[in-house]
Formats: sequence, C-alpha cells, structure tokens
Amino acid sequence: MFELVAISSPRHSEDSMDSKAEQRPMIAERGLFSNAEDANDKEHSLTISQAIKLYPKAIAWSVIMSASLIMDGYDLKLVGSLFAQPAFSKAFGHRLPNGTYQVSAAWQTGLNNGSNVGQLFGLLIAGVVAERFGFRKTMMCALVAVPCIIFIQFFSSGLVQLLIGQVLLGVPLGIFQTVSCVYAMEVVPVCLRAYLTSWVNDCWQLGQLLATCILRGTLGMKAPWAYRVPFAVQWFWPIPLLIAVILAPESPWWLVRQDRIEEARLSVVRLTSAEKDHEFDVEKNVALMVLTTEHEREANTGISYFACFKGTDLRRTMIVIGCYCVTVTTGSTVRAYATYFFQQAGLPTTQSFNMSIVLYALGIPAIITAFLLMPYYGRRTIFLWGQAVATLILLAVGALGAAQGSATADSSLAWGIGGLLLFLGFVDNCAVSPIIYALVSELPSSILRSKSVVLARFTYAVVNIIANVLTPYQLNPTAWGWGAKSGFFWGGLSFLGFVFTFLCVPEPKGRTVAELDLLFERRTSARRFASTEVHLQEMRV
Repeated sequence: MFELVAISSPRHSEDSMDSKAEQRPMIAERGLFSNAEDANDKEHSLTISQAIKLYPKAIAWSVIMSASLIMDGYDLKLVGSLFAQPAFSKAFGHRLPNGTYQVSAAWQTGLNNGSNVGQLFGLLIAGVVAERFGFRKTMMCALVAVPCIIFIQFFSSGLVQLLIGQVLLGVPLGIFQTVSCVYAMEVVPVCLRAYLTSWVNDCWQLGQLLATCILRGTLGMKAPWAYRVPFAVQWFWPIPLLIAVILAPESPWWLVRQDRIEEARLSVVRLTSAEKDHEFDVEKNVALMVLTTEHEREANTGISYFACFKGTDLRRTMIVIGCYCVTVTTGSTVRAYATYFFQQAGLPTTQSFNMSIVLYALGIPAIITAFLLMPYYGRRTIFLWGQAVATLILLAVGALGAAQGSATADSSLAWGIGGLLLFLGFVDNCAVSPIIYALVSELPSSILRSKSVVLARFTYAVVNIIANVLTPYQLNPTAWGWGAKSGFFWGGLSFLGFVFTFLCVPEPKGRTVAELDLLFERRTSARRFASTEVHLQEMRV
C-alpha cells in the first residue's frame, strides 16, 4: 500500500493556473515504487486479447467519447461538398456565363474556415477547462451547445448567417477534439492505446462518409430542403451522446493529477473487469499513475501552456504539432473538397458524389488494415511509408492534371485522377491519419497532455485555415483554376512532412507513460527510441 502525506512544496509557485501547487500532496514511498513496478510489468505482459477481457468497459466508454468526432467529420465534409450541390450553388452562389452557378472562391474559403476559426477558441477553452473540471463535464457542456447552434445553420438564408453558424459550431468541435483523444489515451493499457486513439480518426472518417451519403441522397431534392436536410441530421447525435457521457467514469489519470486518489481507484474499478484477472491489482495500477505524475511534477517547470515549451516538453510539443500538420501536407483539404475536386477534374455531378462515397467507404477496409499492421510495425514505420506513398500519389495526380489540359469531361484522365484520389484516401486512413491520433495522444507528458494536444490541434487549425484559403483558389475555375495540377503543390508539402517524420518522430509502441518520460529526459534520438532499454528504477519521486 502507499499513502499520501501533505508536505509543503514550492513547486510551480510561479504558475497562476494551479492554485493548489503551494501545498501539493507528495507521495510517501511506502510500497509505492514496488507497486508501480509491478503495474508497469503487468502492462507489458498484457496481450491484446487479455486487455480486451480486462478493459471491455474502458473500451466501450472510449468508443462512445470518440463518437463525438463523427460530428466534426460530418461538418468538415458537409460544407465542402455543398459547393458541388446545384441547389446550394443556385441559392447562395452567382450565375456564370455558361449558365451554371458557383459560390465564389472567397466565400468558399470563408465558410470552410469558419469552423476552423471556432475550433481555435474551443481548443483553448478545452485545454484549461478540461484539466480543471474534468473531461466529462467539459464534454457535457459542449454537447448541450451543439443543438442550439444547428438552428442557426438550418435556418440560414444567406452566407453571412451560415458563416456565423460555422464559427459557433467550431467551438464545441474543438472541445471534442481535445477530450476524445486524451480520454482514449488515459483509460486503456499500452497494448490498446493505438487502437483507441486511432479510433478517433475512424469516427472522423465515418462522419465524412455519412455526410457524403446524405448529400448524395438529397441531390434530387429542391431548394431549400436539398441543403437543409443535411444540416438537420446533426440534431440526431448530441442527446444520446450526452446521456452516455453523464454515465461515463472520469479518467483516473485526471483524478490522480487532482490528487483525488480514492476516486481514481474507483474509476479504475469502473473501467476494468478486475474480477476476471486475479493478477490485476487496482492499487498497483493507481500507484503507477501516482509515481509517473509526481515524477513529471518534479521534472517539469509548471502546468501552463508555457510549460509545454520548456525543457524536454519543448521537444515533445514540437513533435505532436508537426504530426498534426502532416494531416494537411498529405492533402486532407483536397480530400475534403473531393466532390468539388472531381467536378473540376471533369466528372459529372452525380458521378462526383458517387466517387466521394467510394472514397470514404474505402476508409473502412483501410482502418482494418491499420489495426492489423500496428501491432507488428508500430507507428513510426507505418507513418513514414504512408507519407512516402501519399507523396507519389499526389505528384501523379498533378502529372495527370497537366496532361489533361482542356480534355473533355468524359476523358479517361478524369477517371484516372479520381482513381488516384481513392487510393490516396485508402493510404491516408491506413497509414497516416490514424497514426497521427495515436502519436499526438501518446507522446506528451501526462500532466501536459491536454494542453499539448490543444497546441497541436490549434496549430493544425491555423495551417488548415491557410490550406482552406489556397484550395478553393486552386480548384475554382473563376480563380486560379489549377484543378488536378494542384497535386504538384501538395506532393511537395507531403515530401517535407516525410522528412520531418524521419528526423523527429519517435516510436512509442509498447512504452508506458513513465518509460516515455525517461526516454525524452535522456534526449534519446527519434531513430533509437524503439531499441533503447529503460528501467523504472531511474524514476525518483
């Protein structure tokens, strides 16, 4: 057993964000270290099948929390695809000389960036509020706000109203991004982390697939229902999710960071089926959390956003920021505009929507493939190969676009470009996006994880805003009109992401939070993370 004894400590006294830092309870080492070692060994000995039997409730709660990201994926795909819907373009766009209607590139940029701008505020709110009040309460408040905001979108009669709705909806979506990733990381053991954190991306993918199918189904409707029905669908999921989140247990890691040790024990009991594994000890499991948290408190200079840029946490923060930005460099905005992209490449409107459905449906076998690969190849290797293949695909799209020139709409080149984008979507959902969510959740220290994820997602949102400014101008025939030739631009950026990954991104596969702390404190090179041995004895409270 171990016990808490209150000892006056000057740690973090300069950090105004933690009023409890002046009288931080420290851990007496009465059995703590041996318990933590046993728990660490237990984490390593768990097989995937054993972990599923021991943590079925944790898996279920993590899946439910992550389901909130379906809304984010839905919103992302919805707005980008509405520009390809004739009813929406006629209602909100302007007539071109050829008789068709187009929403201007400037408004396309504004509407797509509206959600990203809102997410910037949501992320900053989540980083502070989630760590202070817990993941459950933060998620509940965000879910309550969503139905109210959807009213603005549904009844919008002009682009300004729609933009306001997009900005406001981005705030809870930003909160979902932070809470879902961190919660998934903190409630399951090492061998399940990659699956549950990458499931966040899968929910995002499911949201995009759902949006594409609904838009295809409403294609023949008349205005305004052709575009109002897709907005109305968003009213469906907040209420069942809210009920589930109310019933969910809080993260035991968060409770330990709040020095609520007994509640952390109860949370572990709720998250596990300990009665099915007599070797699992709740006390030892919590001891490992306590030891790791206290070690990080001693090693770190604070718990504010500024602390993410000090000491070893600077490296960890820059890595997770870079990983999130790889989402953009491998062409995520091109895929978000897939339906519109297919149109501008020369495919008919109906076929463009059909191709988009196939694009996102391919995410399902891609996800299964990723789950099969991760236990054998880890994160880094898959991530590198995924970016290498994505780079080649994007360059090939650019080459076909250059060869296409003024080819007619039924040109085989247009179908070739469409086929390459389908392959790009498969590669991304197999070897890039799910790996990013795993890396971003695993690599930060536990006491700064929420804020590190916020900073990474915040930077991603800023970069995505820039990409969303560029993409409509690249694709829109009334602007730059690059069309498929924009593949050259994104292929070049994808190569830069590959170089960053090779030089900077380590392999966290099979490492507990405590072991990752030690590897970063040693300044172990990214390419040596997988082979370097660490021992918990190096950790001192």
